Amino acid sequence: MLLRVAAYAIVVEDDRLLLTHWNEYGMTGWTLPGGGIEEGEDPADAAVREVREESGYDVVLDELLGIDSFVATRADGREQHALRIVYRAHVVGGELTDEEDGSTDEAAWIALAEVDALDRVSLVDVGRRLAGLL
Repeated sequence: MLLRVAAYAIVVEDDRLLLTHWNEYGMTGWTLPGGGIEEGEDPADAAVREVREESGYDVVLDELLGIDSFVATRADGREQHALRIVYRAHVVGGELTDEEDGSTDEAAWIALAEVDALDRVSLVDVGRRLAGLL
């Protein structure tokens, strides 16, 4: 079984949630900005780096919200255990920019009231629950 450890951020501003559109392995859906932790990288540093790469924003982490654990079958048929570390963060600089040549193809601010209507991955609801938004 594969293990993937990743760090993500919940960023809310003006009743809008920062989301990125995941588009990889023939699957798509809105997700939280974030991603895999590089070897030897601190999870908090990974969350900040990934938000910058996927959205163009510089963020400061406010708090660790929690860690989600689940096992899923990947598109290639192998099982993967995912540990998803979720932080609350706020924007301190940068500007909204879509990632190029990455696992996401769009970044957007989505009104909190509209998130339920999106085609989204389970992590969005995990993050909202941890942040007290659900």
